[in-house]
Amino acid sequence: MTTQKAEAAPGPAIDIRFGQVGLIQVLIWTTDPGAILDELTGRVATAPKFFQRTAVSLDLGPLGREPAVAEMQGVLDAVRRAGMCPVGLASGAAAAAALSQPLDLPLLPPFREFHPPAEAADARARREEPRPELAAADVMPALLHQQPVRSGQQVYARGRDLVVAAMVGAGAEVIADGSVHVYGALRGRVIAGARGQSAARVFCQDFHAELVSIAGVFRVFETLPADLAGKPVQAWLDGDALCFGRLGA
Repeated sequence: MTTQKAEAAPGPAIDIRFGQVGLIQVLIWTTDPGAILDELTGRVATAPKFFQRTAVSLDLGPLGREPAVAEMQGVLDAVRRAGMCPVGLASGAAAAAALSQPLDLPLLPPFREFHPPAEAADARARREEPRPELAAADVMPALLHQQPVRSGQQVYARGRDLVVAAMVGAGAEVIADGSVHVYGALRGRVIAGARGQSAARVFCQDFHAELVSIAGVFRVFETLPADLAGKPVQAWLDGDALCFGRLGA
């Protein structure tokens, strides 16, 4: 009996690239598996198409302590039973580094830094401090995208605003580190302040979004204001609340 060697690939066997990947972050306030399962199950039920089998990162910052490995295994089990797939720990919390290896989960960069309630006001005050004016050469112009963004497509404006002078279709995604302006129907997902810029806003002429997110705070279609459908709308953050209102009202 003879065996044949696998034919060598004509080029490299693999390639490694960095890409923009949207990842939901679940902030852990308790290690009680029952409480986590109850709350997550309710969240998933509000938007099963969005949350079911979605990858999530767990942020242990709100917990304020280092949980035991057995506690975290209970947390992971609850998250999985709710229908989500934990793929890593947010690296902002000191506990994450100690638990990463025994839980066999990678450390992932936090979406935005978690501040305990006592520090939240100070953090907001620092963000609102006057900053020196930038020279004209330092200001990046907005990324202008003039074609429709169709289902399955993604447009990302790194380090600046995004202006879409066309429609954003269902299943499409538009992302900016700054604000997002859509001069057409917005039927897909829109993510502003992708690196935690809480002053970012979303503007659109015809509002039918599947998901709106600013600096990590998001709402999905089922929880968006129904009376604003089809209207010119802006969205902004007020603390940790995502607000919506009609443009020009």
